[in-house]
Amino acid sequence: MNFFRHRPLGLLAPALLIAVAGCSTADDSATVAVPSPDAKTAKVCRDLHRVLPGKLDGRGREDPEPRSAYTAGWGSPAIILRCGVVRPPKMVDPKVAEGGDPDAVAGGVNGVDWLMERLGNGTWRFTTANRVAYVQVTLPEGMSGQDGGTAVLTGLAASVKKAIPQGIASMRG
Repeated sequence: MNFFRHRPLGLLAPALLIAVAGCSTADDSATVAVPSPDAKTAKVCRDLHRVLPGKLDGRGREDPEPRSAYTAGWGSPAIILRCGVVRPPKMVDPKVAEGGDPDAVAGGVNGVDWLMERLGNGTWRFTTANRVAYVQVTLPEGMSGQDGGTAVLTGLAASVKKAIPQGIASMRG
């Protein structure tokens, strides 16, 4: 079931107000777990890495350690991007599709569909949907205001659309 295709941006904005107000540490450390995508996914993730913006929401590019074509970061504490991750379990949860899960919302920003999840520690994570690779973006503590998540997703939309074709990602990433 493809519940991401027709979710309006309007669903994302109210959730962002809640999300940004409750943000916690996304990843203040200098290291990030590097995904291990399959060969097809690895290629599009490398393509994405080449076209990512140098600045995102006013923050300069500061990639995390270990350096990888599957990870990127902006600012300190960093907005963290990981490409080639496994599909989040909530992506197929019927409660999310029906709008009945307060910790997960589906929506789209500038032609890219996203699942927004509130994790157990209060951190918010966005994962692309309807693309041949899953790309996750985690916001750091301290991002505030309605534009926090929207500005980041808007800033990444052109790169995602250019490098990650629409389609169905493998379950593994």
